[in-house]
Amino acid sequence: MDPYSSATALAAAVRRRELSPVEIADTYLDRIARHDPELAAFTWLDADAVRAAARRAERQVVEAAREDLAVLPPFHGVPIPVKELTQVEGQPATYGSHGVDDRPRTLTEPVVRRLLDAGFLLMGRTNSPDMGLLSTTDNSRFGSTRNPWAPERTSGGSSGGAAAAVAAGLAPVAHANDGGGSIRMPSSACGLVGLKAGRGRVPQQIPGWEHATVEGAITRTVRDAAALLDVMSVPDRLAMYHAPAPERPFADEPGRDGGRLRIGLLTEAPTGMPVAPECVAAAEHTGRLLTALGHDVFPAAPSFFSERAIVGYTQTVLDAALWAAPYDRPELAEPHLRFRMERAAGKHSGEYTRAAALLAEESRAVRAQWGRDFDLLLTPTMACPPPPVDALLKEANDDPGGPRATETRMISFTAVCNITGLPAVSLPTHTSPEGLPIGSQLVAGPWDEAALLRVAAELELLDGWPDRRPARFPG
Repeated sequence: MDPYSSATALAAAVRRRELSPVEIADTYLDRIARHDPELAAFTWLDADAVRAAARRAERQVVEAAREDLAVLPPFHGVPIPVKELTQVEGQPATYGSHGVDDRPRTLTEPVVRRLLDAGFLLMGRTNSPDMGLLSTTDNSRFGSTRNPWAPERTSGGSSGGAAAAVAAGLAPVAHANDGGGSIRMPSSACGLVGLKAGRGRVPQQIPGWEHATVEGAITRTVRDAAALLDVMSVPDRLAMYHAPAPERPFADEPGRDGGRLRIGLLTEAPTGMPVAPECVAAAEHTGRLLTALGHDVFPAAPSFFSERAIVGYTQTVLDAALWAAPYDRPELAEPHLRFRMERAAGKHSGEYTRAAALLAEESRAVRAQWGRDFDLLLTPTMACPPPPVDALLKEANDDPGGPRATETRMISFTAVCNITGLPAVSLPTHTSPEGLPIGSQLVAGPWDEAALLRVAAELELLDGWPDRRPARFPG
């Protein structure tokens, strides 16, 4: 079995009875045992439970073969890890923090229920920074997750454990979530596909960070990203809101002709931070590929948020969200997070309401540019290559109220998509001279994930990134 197979390919092999769920689970469990001590991608693993679930799935395949294999769900028998920020009944959920205990949870969050309904086997939990509020997966509880392409570098955050697991062939795909770039930054750092869905597309238990967070997955192929979005976005009648229904299943979009698109190219960071030459080169390279595919690529200078709105988001909305985070012992949180909680305690509710209203007002003008000035926006995913392991955690803890320059560069192009609710995807079309994956981001208009999937599939066919694998982790 090729551990770098796509989830859709593994599911098809299970249906054809060419691979058994037990064989697949054993392959990944063996690789985790051999390679994860170097990476720290996983925080919790119950190998006996995974194997028991795989045996049940195998029996179901045999039973279905007597009647109709079509009764099996689409990803029957395929393993997937869940990020440490998301609750699953019977599993711990420490949020990557010393301040949260490891008691088994009693809640299974909606996105996980949809993954289970789709036939996935839960295979453990992946690493995250404390409460997810860091752009790298560095924490003092589980250690820092390393990049399979360059272990001295970060795998990104906050879904860095998920990305490292997929990039090293420890899982075919991985659950993730994104509040400011936490799917796209790790995907860029690890050479993967990171699709952030539009607001309300994937049901959530709680829409956090003033509705900026989204649930999703990190994958190697666009087809997996599309098929996973289909199963994760099954509507939830109990949710506060949901996105408009797509015209057709997302899995039907790869390979579909979407016509010639107007694609604006932006390489200057909306934050005003410097953009590394290799990150500019990545976006420009992707622009040339898109031109070769027949799209109209041109320089763009979109307008984003005012400084007042951004400060309100970062220092009022996020601080308040952290103050309300599910800590058992908040005094054990990372120092930079304790600083933010203390800062939140010094503000009143009117300041929060004013910040949220300004973000909502300005978001309308930002979103209006899609469909008017361009169809898609192309940017670097990050304004810098993946920084060294532990660099951001040290930067944050040494000066919690300081400028946090490295982290700001990492989120410069991604966070605007969370605040506005726009869908976006990071694609691994470029490699730095040092051999590091460098991603490009495509941003679509409201709820137009379909356009992203069509264009991403075109680029994948032209570029061939699923065949690139880190040499340290052969199949």
